Amino acid sequence: MRVLKFGGSSVGSIDAIRQVTDIIIKKRRDHQIAVVVSAFKGVTDSLEEAITHASEGNETYREILTELEQRHNTVIKKLVSIQKQSQTLAQFKMMFNELDDVLHGVSLTRELTDRTRDFVMGFGERFSAFIISEFLNDTGISADYVDARQLIKTNRDFGSARVLFDETAENICSYFEQADPDSIQVITGFVASTESGESTTLGRGGSDYTASLISAALGADAIELWTDIEGMMTADPRKVKRYFVIPELSYEEAMELSYFGAEVVYPPTLQPAMKANIPILIKNTFKPDVDGTRISDQSVPGESVIKGISSIDNITLLTVRGSGMIGVTGISSRLFGALADAGVNIIMITQASSEHTISVAVLPGQAEAARKAIEAEFSYELQDNNIDEIQVEDDLSIVAVVSDNMRQKPGISGRVFQALGVNGINVIAIAQGSSERNISIVVDRKNETKTLNTLHDAFFLANLKTVNLFLVGVGLIGGKLLELIQKQAKKLLDDYHLELKLAGISNSKKFLIDENGIALDNWKDRMLSKGDDANISNFIDQMAGLNLSNSIFIDCTASDEVSQVYGEVLGSNISIVTANKKANSSSLAKYEELQRLAFQNNVAYLYETNVGAGLPVVATLKEQVLTGDEVMRIEGVLSGTLSYIFNTFDGSSSFSEVVRTAREKGFTEPDPREDLNGHDVGRKLLILTREAGLKLEFDNIDIQNLVPEEAREVDSVEEFFAILKEHDDEFTELYKDAEANNKKLCYIARYEDGNATVKLEKIDVDHPFYGLDGSDNIVAFKTQHYQQSPIVVKGPGAGADVTASGIIADILRISNTPSFREEW
Repeated sequence: MRVLKFGGSSVGSIDAIRQVTDIIIKKRRDHQIAVVVSAFKGVTDSLEEAITHASEGNETYREILTELEQRHNTVIKKLVSIQKQSQTLAQFKMMFNELDDVLHGVSLTRELTDRTRDFVMGFGERFSAFIISEFLNDTGISADYVDARQLIKTNRDFGSARVLFDETAENICSYFEQADPDSIQVITGFVASTESGESTTLGRGGSDYTASLISAALGADAIELWTDIEGMMTADPRKVKRYFVIPELSYEEAMELSYFGAEVVYPPTLQPAMKANIPILIKNTFKPDVDGTRISDQSVPGESVIKGISSIDNITLLTVRGSGMIGVTGISSRLFGALADAGVNIIMITQASSEHTISVAVLPGQAEAARKAIEAEFSYELQDNNIDEIQVEDDLSIVAVVSDNMRQKPGISGRVFQALGVNGINVIAIAQGSSERNISIVVDRKNETKTLNTLHDAFFLANLKTVNLFLVGVGLIGGKLLELIQKQAKKLLDDYHLELKLAGISNSKKFLIDENGIALDNWKDRMLSKGDDANISNFIDQMAGLNLSNSIFIDCTASDEVSQVYGEVLGSNISIVTANKKANSSSLAKYEELQRLAFQNNVAYLYETNVGAGLPVVATLKEQVLTGDEVMRIEGVLSGTLSYIFNTFDGSSSFSEVVRTAREKGFTEPDPREDLNGHDVGRKLLILTREAGLKLEFDNIDIQNLVPEEAREVDSVEEFFAILKEHDDEFTELYKDAEANNKKLCYIARYEDGNATVKLEKIDVDHPFYGLDGSDNIVAFKTQHYQQSPIVVKGPGAGADVTASGIIADILRISNTPSFREEW
């Protein structure tokens, strides 16, 4: 014997009902079956709306009734043959008139009792079961319409009736003993009745419960719950996109998931099935060959150590605390007794081991009643200040991690809290049952979806990590970065199980944000056609509003305005990778604030490309400092532009011609004065000294400006070159003097003995920078550990390709090293 239950979505259309009939025909070949059906999709909601309008005297209820009647009549006409249509329509009309009469009475009296509401709400299932039984008979399959009110008996708590199990089981067995075994019993779900015959309901989702009660009474082989999804999921598909179907669950696991928001199975359904040890199969009506989920007394380990994650999206947390609670007997029983007397359902309880604090989670609609009940019970303690004012926290969510295997697997709690911590999710309260089957955490409601996705990725996608990138600046460096990400995407995914998803992008005119990702092959067209007008504040607001896990903000601009929002980004628990030096070379207070914010919010703030493009300059220095080494001297050629100019300036061409050629080749800024004034090198030296732990401001650096004084304020670049040409002899003389002494010119940044300088020097052949070639950078760190042979980092220090490569390296540092955020 098998009991098949078909939900509202399974009987939501004529085609769906035909599909249900096909499933019934196939199933009855191998099993004796009974069928339980819900109302057609949306009908219960329409009945709720109609009775509400009727109770208010609003004649709109008649329009709803007309639509309901027309819908069911249309289904009958489409499914039942012409020969039997008239009889079926007439029988349906008699049933429908009963509904019409009740609603008419409600509209006249404007009185609506729970008893009347239950009576009205059950009509959807009565209509559905009747029509489906008639359709089966019309197709040659013997079927009987069964009103479950004859079978399932409850108490008189209308709206939340409790089943009388013994009477119900006796009725079911008696009915099926007399029923034709060759006829399929098509039973109304959801509805029941009192012993005196008054209609009651089993709660929304109660059709599952109906199927379970019938199965338990008959000792069925299995219960099949047919719906429009493929089974119980590892998480809510509406909130977690990369969910999986759970093949096997124990009753206890299913109960935990259902209690905490998984809506596939109505929680009371599990009790009769578990008591009778009847497996529950969850199947997709529209994909009947898919295995679905099996719920039984067996806990079958899956690929992940946990089975699923579910949530209740809106709860209120009430906290009772005070020194007067410590060591006092009966506090808990008084608290829970008061809430029970007030009819408040407690969803979760957590208590400090010191007995100083007890927190309870309730639904928001019961929060005020709960607060009043607690205050009334502890009025004397509150008056004497033995208990503090009751704390009420709204807009919270509960997220539950569920598995029978937690007891045998150490470290699950650690993984939960590490994943949440890395993504900046604050845990407000925690509860774990003694069965170790469930870890429940309370988080801010705005973090519910982020929490679900973070935990789902941590446990079910441990071999795949998605990183959400928000890029500002798509010029030369930003464009190269996107090209590099697109080029490396397959390798990163295949070899490192890392998906870099572009979730936001902005240039100076437009910005676009899409949590589902922006394709790298048409980002520009999408941004320009679909994007909003560029505004960094709006960009940050939308990025923070998405609240995606593993988010990184990337700055490929040289903008002061963009650097000003770093604090807001870090405060939103979003990591930063930046090639923009403005923030780190501004005031020391700003630099230290950003470091503090990154640490406080447990996110990364990386800027390797601030000095030396893709060279590991900052990382090398930072590692030495972290290991306790003391930096004694920093010395470097930190400008690829000036490195190229002085490595090329050999006397065969004038200095102004060398600078002009460097500009034409793209080695300098459009205005070469920005390179020659030494400020960029000074900013890089400032950043390195700060990374070494030194507290310097930009004004503390003595910078030699190579731009002739009279050329510094002229308007055009050509005017600058004209003046620079007048000073060619000075630079030629410097070169010749250096050459005569077997030296070369080199623009060097240096920190030593408390002095920071940036100036043009003449270095001899023994200097480590003498052999520098082309536009290469070089940095030497003399430290306590490396005094005789300083640490030297050398290589290309400029160019979009190497800078983009350095940005990718920072992204990978954040993505692949869990402990990285703690160190950085």
